[in-house]
Amino acid sequence: MACQQSRYHSFSSASRLQPRPSGVTIDESFLTEDKSTQNRKLLQKRRTLELPAAPLSHCQAPVLGGTGKLPTQGAPPAGPGHRFHPGTKAAAHQREKIRALEPLKAKLVTVNEDCNERILAMRAEEKYEISLLKKEKMNLLKLIDKKNEEKISLQSEVTKLRKNLAEEYLHYLSERDACKILIADLNELRYQREDMSLAQSPGIWGEDPVKLTLALKMTRQDLTRTQMELNNMKANFGDVVPRRDFEMQEKTNKDLQEQLDTLRASYEEVRKEHEILMQLHMSTLKERDQFFSELQEIQRTSTPRPDWTKCKDVVAGGPERWQMLAEGKNSDQLVDVLLEEIGSGLLREKDFFPGLGYGEAIPAFLRFDGLVENKKPSKKDVVNLLKDAWKERLAEEQKETFPDFFFNFLEHRFGPSDAMAWAYTIFENIKIFHSNEVMSQFYAVLMGKRSENVYVTQKETVAQLLKEMTNADSQNEGLLTMEQFNTVLKSTFPLKTEEQIQELMEAGGWHPSSSNADLLNYRSLFMEDEEGQSEPFVQKLWEQYMDEKDEYLQQLKQELGIELHEEVTLPKLRGGLMTIDPSLDKQTVNTYMSQAFQLPESEMPEEGDEKEEAVVEILQTALERLQVIDIRRVGPREPEPAS
Repeated sequence: MACQQSRYHSFSSASRLQPRPSGVTIDESFLTEDKSTQNRKLLQKRRTLELPAAPLSHCQAPVLGGTGKLPTQGAPPAGPGHRFHPGTKAAAHQREKIRALEPLKAKLVTVNEDCNERILAMRAEEKYEISLLKKEKMNLLKLIDKKNEEKISLQSEVTKLRKNLAEEYLHYLSERDACKILIADLNELRYQREDMSLAQSPGIWGEDPVKLTLALKMTRQDLTRTQMELNNMKANFGDVVPRRDFEMQEKTNKDLQEQLDTLRASYEEVRKEHEILMQLHMSTLKERDQFFSELQEIQRTSTPRPDWTKCKDVVAGGPERWQMLAEGKNSDQLVDVLLEEIGSGLLREKDFFPGLGYGEAIPAFLRFDGLVENKKPSKKDVVNLLKDAWKERLAEEQKETFPDFFFNFLEHRFGPSDAMAWAYTIFENIKIFHSNEVMSQFYAVLMGKRSENVYVTQKETVAQLLKEMTNADSQNEGLLTMEQFNTVLKSTFPLKTEEQIQELMEAGGWHPSSSNADLLNYRSLFMEDEEGQSEPFVQKLWEQYMDEKDEYLQQLKQELGIELHEEVTLPKLRGGLMTIDPSLDKQTVNTYMSQAFQLPESEMPEEGDEKEEAVVEILQTALERLQVIDIRRVGPREPEPAS
């Protein structure tokens, strides 16, 4: 039993000492550690893996039978008188245990071989790493030798340079001494020449030449001695300054130090400003490069500027009329004027217009097949007709679509038989005359390019401004001072900038030499000529309105932060509008959203509803739709927090 227990202990110890196959792994993290840590880890693994399996032979006690072999289980007794001893039964039980443990022994041998293979692999890896370290060591030794050679070379070069410097210094000293000797010889020769000149003319001085020569010699000796003393004084006291000068210099130094501190502080401020300016400069350079590339592109693709003076002999009315038409207009506007002149000439020559048919793309008021008579009205007649149409439209109670209203107006005005002819005639006229305000605005509304609310709101704004000026005119004389004019503009348009107010005042007649007491006939600013053209003041109001609308939509695009071809959802567009214009009320925002996404306000999902995310539209399309309606800033944009 003791042997059996020792055998069990041996196998259990061996099973504990031998590592499992799945647990024997090589840690790859030691490749990045230093060499001492790697060696320590490898040593620990080697000790763990090299533990020998416990032998099984020390506990296999031989059970001797009659022939020295182990008896088999269940063997018959040796003789009839043989008795079955308890020891025989125990030996049989031990043999069964040994046979049961034979597979475990084979498994231990397999595990031992696997561990030995892994140990050999690790040793091979160690040898490879050691070879790499040796190579690295040899490279470092070569580098050290190279550096030592460079050091020796530099030291020899420094020694050579020092030697050359000493030689050059000695040469300099010898040259200096030679120069001094030459100067002394030169002075001696000059003195001798003077002595000879004095000896040749003794009557000039009235003295004995010998006496004068002796006096001159003594004077030269005194001069030499004085020169030597002066040189000694300069050598000994050359660096000494008087106390008064020292105190003055000290005071000056203190003042300069204070100025230096002040300048340093100023320098820091200027340096910071310089950094800011450099950033602005870099951004300006980028803008300049962008503008330059755009200029090059324009120069490459644009055509030369035309000579508009050639038109004066072609336009009806001669040079005087062309000068009147071209005054104050740029090239784009002159092209419109020229097209209007050409178009008006062609219209006068036409007696009939061809009908456009009944297609869906044809506006309802132009759907006709056949020839339509050209009524050939004057420009003034067309403008008056359009003004009457606007008056009736504003007085209309039950609103219908603008094209239907326009045709009904013509039927009521000229009768059903001539309504189509007048529709074609007016349409062709307003399509040509882009420079006329009444015609161009009516055409934009009729074709759906602009909402009629834009025209109505603009007229209401002009009327409100005239009312404010009339209220400011206490004497009811039709005159206002420039100061009153400025005050009325600022109170009526609180969101306009000072620059915009200045533009309106200049359009109204103000100029830099005007004073605040100068009077202005404000009623003349709202007059119209017979063709419906407004004064420059009202035209400037309209230009500013269109510029403000474009700027407002541009700010909305920048706030959204997406490209024009990308899609925008309803909540994102609503959030962008509320960000750039926090004063917008809910009804106005819903009106804008209904126009942008072409949804009736009754079908608009409520704010916070999940259906909002499903309402999407291309950003460019949404902005173009918003451009049609009367969209403007309601309140100031909140200032952004400082960074």
